[in-house]
Amino acid sequence: MQAVDADRGTAPSSPASPSQPPAEHAVSVLWSFGKCLGALLPVYLAGYYGFSISLVLFGLMIYMGWKHSRLEKVMRLKSAMYLQENEKEFTTEKVFRVKSDLPPWVNFPDVEKVEWLNKVLQQAWPFVGQYMEKLLVETIAPAIRASSIHLQTLSFTKVNLGDKAVKVAGVKAHTEHDKRQVMLDLYLSYAGDVEINVEIKKYFCKAGVKGVQLHGKLRVILEPLIGDVPLVGAVTMFFIRRPKLDINWTGLTNLLDIPGLNAMSDTMIMDAIASHLVLPNRLTVPLVADLHVAQLRSPLPRGVVRIHLLEAEDLTAKDTVIKGLIDGKSDPYAVLRVGTQIFTSHHVDSNLNPQWREMYEVIVHEVPGQELEVEVFDKDPDQDDFLGRVKVDLDIVKKARIVDDWFSLRDVPSGSVHLRLEWLSLLSLADRLSEVIQKNQNLTTKTADPPSAAILAIYLDQAHGLPMRKGNKDPSPMVQISVQDATKESKTCYGTNSPVWEDAFTFFIQDPCKQDIDIQVKDDDRALSLGSLTIPLNRLLEIPELTLDQWFHLENSGSASRIYAKIVLRILWLSDDATPTTPSPRPSASGSGMGQGGITSDLNPLGPGGLTKPQLTRPQHTTPYPEFAAEGVLRIHLVEAQNLIAKDNFMGGMVKGKSDPYVKIRVAGITFRSHTIKENLNPVWNELYEVILTQLPGQEIQFELFDKDIDQDDFLGRFKLNLRDIISAQLVDTWYTLNDVKSGRVHLVLEWLPRVSELPRLEQVLQYQSLQSYQNKVVPSAAVLFVYVERAHGLPLKKNGKEPKAGAEIIHKGVSYKTKICERSTSPRWDEAFHFLVRDPRDETLMVKLSHSWGQGLGSLILPLREVLGEQALVMDRWLSLDGALPESQILLRVVLRVLDTKLAVCRGTPVGASNDGGVEEVVPKWDPSHLDLKHRSAFSIISDNSNPTSQVKLTIGYSTDENRLFITVHSCRGLVACSKDGADSYVSFILLPDKKAATKRRTATKKKDLNPEFNERFDFDFSLEESTQKKLDLSVKNSVSFMSRERELIGKLQLDLDQIDLKAGVTQWYDLVAETN
Repeated sequence: MQAVDADRGTAPSSPASPSQPPAEHAVSVLWSFGKCLGALLPVYLAGYYGFSISLVLFGLMIYMGWKHSRLEKVMRLKSAMYLQENEKEFTTEKVFRVKSDLPPWVNFPDVEKVEWLNKVLQQAWPFVGQYMEKLLVETIAPAIRASSIHLQTLSFTKVNLGDKAVKVAGVKAHTEHDKRQVMLDLYLSYAGDVEINVEIKKYFCKAGVKGVQLHGKLRVILEPLIGDVPLVGAVTMFFIRRPKLDINWTGLTNLLDIPGLNAMSDTMIMDAIASHLVLPNRLTVPLVADLHVAQLRSPLPRGVVRIHLLEAEDLTAKDTVIKGLIDGKSDPYAVLRVGTQIFTSHHVDSNLNPQWREMYEVIVHEVPGQELEVEVFDKDPDQDDFLGRVKVDLDIVKKARIVDDWFSLRDVPSGSVHLRLEWLSLLSLADRLSEVIQKNQNLTTKTADPPSAAILAIYLDQAHGLPMRKGNKDPSPMVQISVQDATKESKTCYGTNSPVWEDAFTFFIQDPCKQDIDIQVKDDDRALSLGSLTIPLNRLLEIPELTLDQWFHLENSGSASRIYAKIVLRILWLSDDATPTTPSPRPSASGSGMGQGGITSDLNPLGPGGLTKPQLTRPQHTTPYPEFAAEGVLRIHLVEAQNLIAKDNFMGGMVKGKSDPYVKIRVAGITFRSHTIKENLNPVWNELYEVILTQLPGQEIQFELFDKDIDQDDFLGRFKLNLRDIISAQLVDTWYTLNDVKSGRVHLVLEWLPRVSELPRLEQVLQYQSLQSYQNKVVPSAAVLFVYVERAHGLPLKKNGKEPKAGAEIIHKGVSYKTKICERSTSPRWDEAFHFLVRDPRDETLMVKLSHSWGQGLGSLILPLREVLGEQALVMDRWLSLDGALPESQILLRVVLRVLDTKLAVCRGTPVGASNDGGVEEVVPKWDPSHLDLKHRSAFSIISDNSNPTSQVKLTIGYSTDENRLFITVHSCRGLVACSKDGADSYVSFILLPDKKAATKRRTATKKKDLNPEFNERFDFDFSLEESTQKKLDLSVKNSVSFMSRERELIGKLQLDLDQIDLKAGVTQWYDLVAETN
């Protein structure tokens, strides 16, 4: 009890307690006296020196403001921490309170909870704190002390990240935009009790932070996806918008909580964060070598949005008279924001229905994610009044191309604003530049700047050999880049004549034919010039891809002074077929043709700036992505091997035997396997494989050799090749030593095939190919076919009168691809690209089948490739009529044929009479890191010895609503591959995935020695219709073999998603079997 009393006696609330020691009591009294004296001293001094009492009142006001701001910030931090600790109870209580207002179908599927990740972060947080303490004390503090003589006594006296870890409130994944990247949106929330104290002993200065709040959406992009560990080339992180930040200061930095300084300090810190982590800035961490991080850190923009701020209606009146008794008007103006790009319109005096007619252009770096925010204010002499805001997702604009609509203003009783938003694509060809400039000359707006015809992206990398300053001192160079009236500056690199900036800049260009780039390299004082460079933009118009990527010699500088930059020009193109499209359904209103908030969307019959709106006409040609038809073809000729290891030994190894070698080749997720050569340590395969590849950094080709055995195959060696080296050399014919074994080597001929559009060269290639023969019976491809399926028009309705959900299947020989299934429309749009290998385009055809959800046919097209051979540059781009549909049913395709011009036709003898003049234009794919930004839209197409397009299985798949059962009938197979001299003992087995316990696994009876067996067996499953659509059929046609047999077991496979089939109607058809490639 005495200890308890003693503790109570030391409390400040009872200084007079008899149990308090006299010394402590005296100190407490003196401290109270000192505080009172400190409070009265300013008043006394003000009177003594004759100062105005207003100074005292001003100081008191600042103190009270600081105190109020401090208490408010502490309360916000405590509230956020309390909410974070009791999030489950708070959310449950809130949901139960409002759940009666929510319909039963409401869910939130986009953002997923990741509680497991929060548990991992919470568990690891103390160790993160230990790392941060070590980083600050051992690394950052010495660096700060060395940077200035005034900071030599700086030290971190306390580093504690507290117990509250960063929380990930949700994760949203975007995987539908680019197949070579994974895009994640992390919703971060941090309300932590972090405490970091800093002391500078020389000046008796203490400062610190105690409590931080940070809330924002962090985008994480994993790209490029590669076919090797760690599967991801780099990790890129950035905030799409500025996160919300709140800091609780301690020590001397308490002054930053004074009103005015508080907002200023947080803004400065946010500026520092934004300079590294807010768009357009990115933090990129490479995970593999040979990766151009600059292309990921500063990629080309996704596009440009042209914003037409037209008018507004029914705004709120803010300028009232006689304290609101008489309504007045407003003087409205608008503020438009896209990321860090901000524009302000002129204000219109005394008007609730203003017309601005202004145009702005913004660069869009990320879609989905970036938004256009428009805020309307009333202009006043003191503080402007808020009149409402609206936000538009720019991903909607990208998909619709043109959005022309009225948008209701939020957070106000009334008001709407009329916007026209146009998505401008970036073209890498200058063919349409004159057309764009002509269109822009006809577009008039109230803004001073005319519309842009192009954008210019400059990536400033580094310089070398800059001149020294006076006294032979190293300069601190920075760069000023000017285009017409716009000037931008790079960062400064201190104390070096070989600076590395790695900065990116963008400029809007009105006419590339009349404008120049002016580059000035200066010292950091902006007075001393270190060199200059002028580049006319019309120089880029004459270069392929409108890109300069090279060293430039600096003028007015040293003889060895040069600068490296990548300059990219892109033409801004608004698609001819783009028609105004509303971003979302308008709310219902009386009368037709009403926009949001009951505003008629046809108030202005003219388009933005007085232009007539475009007529609703169909485009005559496709508008594929710039990277369309950028893939290349790799040809692998497996010739032979020598001096392999003998694995088949006898009598415990006393008698040396031989091996039965075969080879596995892996590239880009595809596996080829050679045939097995019996008992031979120097096998000759003479097999050919071809594969279409998209160039990626770090991509490798893996070769593994094995000895075929009854039980487990023995390892005979491996080696890897870098695809980049093959592309650079184009043709490689050499021996490769096997790794991880004592001896052995393999002879390969590898060729990255140039693609040309010269028809005479096709005859020469076909003649050369006819002279070649390979053990695996492969005929070398003479060409590669690229198909871009853009849209269809006038498709027939379904039998029930509804519009179809159309999908297109593109078939060439035994290879087929399917597009996505569009929403209900008779004019669907896919915008998808595919590619095929062609052996002889004179005799082959391309087939396109359109159907409703892969069921009811909607029309088909058979295109002989010889028709493409008659087109200019071997490119067909037009509307084609569909058979088996309506007379007006058509599909818009772009078909590009490129001849694969092998160098072996020259190296090993050109046929007699064949010309090898220099008139053939080779389009050789060159490795370029800019391919990292391309959109990979289709799978790989392969030809190997195992491809067998004639093997098929006939199935009936349907759902019986009377019996509530899914049924699958296996009718027959045809064209199966013989597995022995007697054919094959074939049977069919399948399973419905997902099925962990194999409860749905079924098989038919075995048909002996029959390559066209008839089964006619039905299998039923007790599934609901909804469960059935979630299943995936995994079917195999196999050869029944004994345990000791070396015959091939698997004949072919089929995988089919049942949600692609109209199960109620039932479907009976032949399906192609895919042969085993591994």
